[in-house]
Amino acid sequence: MDSNDLGMVGRRPLPTKPVLPDVAAAHRRGPADAVEARWRQLALAWQWRRERQEVLRPGVGYPGIVDLIEAAGAERTLRQLYPYNSHFALHLSSCTRYPYVLRVPSVLPRYDGRFRVFVPRVGTLLGETDTAEAAVALVVAHLPAGLGPAVAGSADDLRR
Repeated sequence: MDSNDLGMVGRRPLPTKPVLPDVAAAHRRGPADAVEARWRQLALAWQWRRERQEVLRPGVGYPGIVDLIEAAGAERTLRQLYPYNSHFALHLSSCTRYPYVLRVPSVLPRYDGRFRVFVPRVGTLLGETDTAEAAVALVVAHLPAGLGPAVAGSADDLRR
């Protein structure tokens, strides 16, 4: 039996895992390539997880992380930052390696379909929105002046 064939009558097979971009190789090419590869990796991985959830637990809510990644990735000013997630929250870093530099608000998609925009590490709630697009607009409204593309390295490297 194939791992995608659950052998259950009426249940669709699990989606095939996507081929993810090689983020390590992208890092070697430079920060712009690392950022782009990471955006693609996050989008593909979370789309696969959502499709898998729809097969395994139909009708059970799934946070809007895919919609959020798509909306944030479509925003030019955010697309230049290095994305990562933790506990479904989308964070955007000014550097491409951990520990990250978090200068912009983060977004947490909720199971009820809403999105919470907050200041990372402090936890201050900036607002709650009904759509991923509105959450992204709130993030953009709180961007610091002079924000540029993510740079190679980590927060530790930037302090040196």
